[in-house]
Amino acid sequence: MSTTPDPALEVSFADDPRVVKEAATEDYSTHVVPLSWRSGRWSLAMAWGALFSAMFWLYVAVTSADAVGTPATVVGMALSVLTYGVVNLVLSRYAARTGLTVALLSRRLFGVLGSALAPLIFAATALYYGVFEGSIIAVAFQKYFGGDIRIWYLAVVLYALPLVIGGVRIWLDKLNGVLLPLYVAGLVAVVVMATVKRGYPHDWLHSAAAGGALPGWLTSYLIYMGVWIMMMYTIDYARFGRAEDQGFHANVTFGWVFYLCTFAVNGLIGIYLLRAWHIAGSETGVVDAFLHTLGFAGVAVIFVSQTRINTANYYLASTNLEAFAARVLRVRLPRAAWVAVAGAIAYLLMLTDVLGYLLRALAWQGVFVTAWVAIALVHIAVRGADRDGLPEFRPLRLAPITAGAGSWVVASAIGITLTEQTAHAVLAQLAPLVTVALAAGLYWLALLFGPDPVRSTTSSDPRDEVEDIWEARVRCHACDRSYVAVEMDRTALHQVVCSACAADSR
Repeated sequence: MSTTPDPALEVSFADDPRVVKEAATEDYSTHVVPLSWRSGRWSLAMAWGALFSAMFWLYVAVTSADAVGTPATVVGMALSVLTYGVVNLVLSRYAARTGLTVALLSRRLFGVLGSALAPLIFAATALYYGVFEGSIIAVAFQKYFGGDIRIWYLAVVLYALPLVIGGVRIWLDKLNGVLLPLYVAGLVAVVVMATVKRGYPHDWLHSAAAGGALPGWLTSYLIYMGVWIMMMYTIDYARFGRAEDQGFHANVTFGWVFYLCTFAVNGLIGIYLLRAWHIAGSETGVVDAFLHTLGFAGVAVIFVSQTRINTANYYLASTNLEAFAARVLRVRLPRAAWVAVAGAIAYLLMLTDVLGYLLRALAWQGVFVTAWVAIALVHIAVRGADRDGLPEFRPLRLAPITAGAGSWVVASAIGITLTEQTAHAVLAQLAPLVTVALAAGLYWLALLFGPDPVRSTTSSDPRDEVEDIWEARVRCHACDRSYVAVEMDRTALHQVVCSACAADSR
C-alpha cells in the first residue's frame, strides 16, 4: 500500500478572477454559489419578482372560477398561499444555507445518474411556461397590429434571449426592478378603466359554478398544485440569498407575502376583468380583456409583464439545460449557447398547436415536480445534512442510483396513471395529492431501509484540510480554476477536483 502523502491543496482566499468573469453569465450553474456571490436583499427580491407578473396567474384564477365559482376559488387561493408560503420558507432557507441548485441537491436524493432527470424536467417545464407567456405577447401583437403569428412568435423569442444572458445579480435584478412599477401601474389602470367602461360587475365575487364530485375549494387548490414548479424555481433563486437575509426571503421574497400578491392580487384582478367584459376564461381571454380596456396601453402592459416573467423562464430553462447536458451528454457550452438552444426549442413549440397540448404536458410534468418537492421536504426533515450542515452532493462520494430514485419514479408513474385514466374522475383530480403522499412515504421508507447512497472513499477530504470550507478556495487540477472548498474532492488518484469536473469523471 502506498504511503505517499496526498498532494498539498493550492488554497487561496479570494475569488478566482476567471471564475468571477464566467459567473457574470454562468451564475455558478454547475457549482455551489460562494458567499461572495450572494445577492443583496432587494437585488434578489427584484430578480425573483419577475415571477409575480405572469399572465398565467390571471388565467389560472379565471379557469378555477369558471370551474368551481369565485367563492371556492378564493378559498383555494388562500390555502395555496399558506401551502406555498410554508413549503418555500423551508426550501428557501435550505437553498441559502447550502448554495445548491435543484440539480446538485438531486444528486443526494437520487444518485449521480438518477439526478439527471430532475434538471431535464425542470428545463422542460420552464420552457413550456416560457412558450405560454411568449405566445400571449405574440397573440397580443397580432390582435393589435395584425400580421403573421409566426413572425410575432419569432420576434418575441429573439428579443427575450439577450435579456437573460446576464446572471441574477448582474442584470436580471436591475431589469425586473425597473419594470415592476410599470406592471403594477398597468394592473391599477386596467381595473380602473374596465370599471369606467363597463361598470362595476356586482356578481364577480359571488359567481357560482355547477357542483362536482369534490368540494369546489379542493378542486381550486388542486389546480394551484399544478404549478408546484415554483418550488423548484425557489431553490435555484434562493441559493443566491445571504444568511442574514433568510428571514426576509423566507417570508417576503419567496414566502406568503409574495404568493398573496401573486395568487390573490393577480387572480382577483383576472376574475374581475373578465367578469366585467363577460369573457370566459381561455388562453387568450386575458389578452382580449386588456386590449378592450386599454388599447395600445394594454399591449404595453402585456409586453412588460411577459418580458419580466420570461426572464425567469428562459434563465432557468438555460441553466438546467446546461446542467443536464453537462451530466448526461458531457457537453459543456457557455450558458449563452443554452439560452439560444432554449429559444430555438421555444420557437419550434410555438409553431405547433402548443395551447392544445400545453396543459396536458404540464400535468405530466407537474406529477414529477410535486413528487420531487415531497421527496425534498422529507429529506430535509429526516436527513437534512450529512456533514458540515450540507447534504453530500459531491459525485465521487455518491452512488449512481439511490432507492430514492425508485421512489420518485414509482410515485410519478402512479400519478400519471391516475391523471390519464378516465374510469374514475375523482381519482384523476386527486392525482397530485396521491402523488405527494406516495412520494413522501416511499422516500421515507427508502431512507429507513434502503442502502446508504453516501459511499466511503479512501481519498482524504479537502474539507478537512482547510479551516473554513466557505472561505477557502481550492484549485481544481482538471479545469485549473479555484472554487470554494465546500465542493472540492479528491479522485482515487488523489487529484483535487471541483464538483463539476468530478461529475465528468468516468
